[in-house]
Amino acid sequence: MPRIRRLHASDWRLLRAVRLEMLSDTPMAYIESLDAARRQTDAQWQERAAAMSGDASITLVADAGVDGSKLCGLMRVVVKHPQEPQKPLQAMLISVYVAPEHRGLGLADELLDESCKAAAEDLAAEILELGVHEDNTRALAFYRRHGFETTGASRPYPQDTSKMELVMERRLTGRRG
Repeated sequence: MPRIRRLHASDWRLLRAVRLEMLSDTPMAYIESLDAARRQTDAQWQERAAAMSGDASITLVADAGVDGSKLCGLMRVVVKHPQEPQKPLQAMLISVYVAPEHRGLGLADELLDESCKAAAEDLAAEILELGVHEDNTRALAFYRRHGFETTGASRPYPQDTSKMELVMERRLTGRRG
């Protein structure tokens, strides 16, 4: 099983490789296009990796190789600042990816469990939210299995506004005092 760890700013080359793989594998799942990602400079990838490993964001990656030369999975959790201060702090799960050769082997389960734990313990979030394409029954079932429920809210899917993205959330436990 690949090793789950946090992304570091120095992982920018690995991030670039896995992001290009993500966009090639499932282009409709991400707002960014493959062409736009390919046009980014090394400096932009370095800035991106630094931002994705900063204080308000936790990016978990799965190292596939013994030498750490390839990432085979990624999930990112970002703080979602509440509109009203009395509301519970929320985080959002974004940029979910598991390489095809690692799907169905439990890696997504492990990444999601660690993402929920990090959101609660490190970001102090009480709720983790995510969006799922209305036709992605496999993802909907996966998230339901992990305690996420549809909220009844939806929004137009960014890549095809004739479709909807369903909002799901899960209450988190394990917050530090």
